[in-house]
Amino acid sequence: DEEEDYMSDLFIKQDVRPGLPMVRRVKEAIQKEEKQKEANEKNRQKSIKEEEKERRDLVLKSALGNENKGFALLQKMGYKSGQALGKSGEGIVEPIPLNIKTGLSGLGHEELKKRKAEENLENYRQKLHMKKQANEQAADQFRIRFKTKQEERKMEGDLRKSQRACQQLDMQKDIDVPKETWFWIEPEEEDKKDEEDKEDECTSSDLSVSEKLHILTAYLREEHFYCIWCGTTYEDSEDLSSNCPGDSAADHD
Repeated sequence: DEEEDYMSDLFIKQDVRPGLPMVRRVKEAIQKEEKQKEANEKNRQKSIKEEEKERRDLVLKSALGNENKGFALLQKMGYKSGQALGKSGEGIVEPIPLNIKTGLSGLGHEELKKRKAEENLENYRQKLHMKKQANEQAADQFRIRFKTKQEERKMEGDLRKSQRACQQLDMQKDIDVPKETWFWIEPEEEDKKDEEDKEDECTSSDLSVSEKLHILTAYLREEHFYCIWCGTTYEDSEDLSSNCPGDSAADHD
């Protein structure tokens, strides 16, 4: 072989980009593999079932000819190819298709599978529905608890406001000791007591916050003619009953 002339036009015009030979080799390998697959598919021996299916499809797709005795009888009775059956031509044109069963399962197996699939789907839908209901119930319970806590905080604030008002009005009347210990707000010195003393004081009364607020509101109205909801001290009980809407926040709303 003659040596290559590296200064010739043929050598200069060649594509010498880095990595290009590798790309060519990969493409050639892929094309070779595809050709080998096609050759294997052509040379592969078909199974008996595949051959039977091909012959059956070929026969079913081909139209009946004169060699068929049934078709020959129809032609003798005046039937023409492509014509609908029946005296007035209202019948079918194409033969009833064959539904050939090729699997090994028994009769009714497909219906059973279909029914089970529908049952599974219905069970899945019921589970989703129950889960949705549980989530909605949990959300409702959370909203109720949150609303209850808000109402409790508001009630506690109203009770503290009533206690401050009661203490001021009692002291204006030279009352040194509250009618009930919880009618007044505890002094700051008492707030620094031990936790055990506080727990004893809390457990000494079985009244709830709402009950305390109701009792203290009634005391302020009867003793001082004062309504915490109006923030007003009335002249007497008649003035209070005629000008104050009621003895609760709901009555004033």
